[in-house]
Amino acid sequence: MSPDLVTAPTGVRSAAELNQAIRALWSHPAVPLTAEQREEYGRLLAELLRVERGDVTAAA
Repeated sequence: MSPDLVTAPTGVRSAAELNQAIRALWSHPAVPLTAEQREEYGRLLAELLRVERGDVTAAA
């Protein structure tokens, strides 16, 4: 398994792991997301944006 697919020891997920989770939600483009899936998508997207901007810091 690629190192960037493993959750970091600090509990912060990598961009690759977050992208994988987002893609899994959209397993079939013709099927709309449920309300619960849309909420999860929003959480994943927000977390991905924080990781990409570098807003995530390691826990002490």
